[in-house]
Formats: sequence, structure tokens, C-alpha cells
Amino acid sequence: MDTSAVNSLLAQMRAAAAAAGLREPNQAAQTGKVDFAELLKASLDGVAQAQAKSEAMQKAFVLGDNSVSLSDTMISMQKASISLQTTIQVRNKVVQAYNDIMNMQV
Repeated sequence: MDTSAVNSLLAQMRAAAAAAGLREPNQAAQTGKVDFAELLKASLDGVAQAQAKSEAMQKAFVLGDNSVSLSDTMISMQKASISLQTTIQVRNKVVQAYNDIMNMQV
């Protein structure tokens, strides 16, 4: 089994978490603990920021701001849409996992 792809993905996820300001990758590895609530809040804040940026760019473009191009506005809108769709899918998976656990026979 080739683990290089998995290691690459893990490195990218750690870099994204560090860029989001969650924790330093080394700090998270040293403590071995990840605060789920903090991670969830940071993710939702990132989605909200992407949507706010997209809306601001749309308004600026509609008002005729020359510093905002149509392509940048469309890319921002797509990023916000992808972020929202990803969040919805993660939520669906969490609800599905919760339902599966609740339906387990003890």
C-alpha cells in the first residue's frame, strides 16, 4: 500500500489548519489532542468569511469598482459555494453517524 498520498494529504490538512490559525502543526502533534469544538468553530468561521468576501466582491463589482474583476468575483463565489457544500456534506455525515450509533443494538 502506497502511503505517500495519505502522508501528502495529511501534510496539506495540517498546513490548512495552521493557515486557519487553529494550532501549530508541531503543537498539535505534541499534545495529541484536538479540540473538536474549536475545529468546528474555525471551519464555520472560514465558511462565513468566504461568503462575506464573496458578497463584498459582488457588491463592489455591481457598483462599478474597477479594482474588482468579474473573474475574481466569480472565483470568490465558487469558493464560497464549495465551502458551504463541503460543510453541508460533513454535517450530513455527522448526522448519519449519530443515527447509526443511536440505532446500534447494545
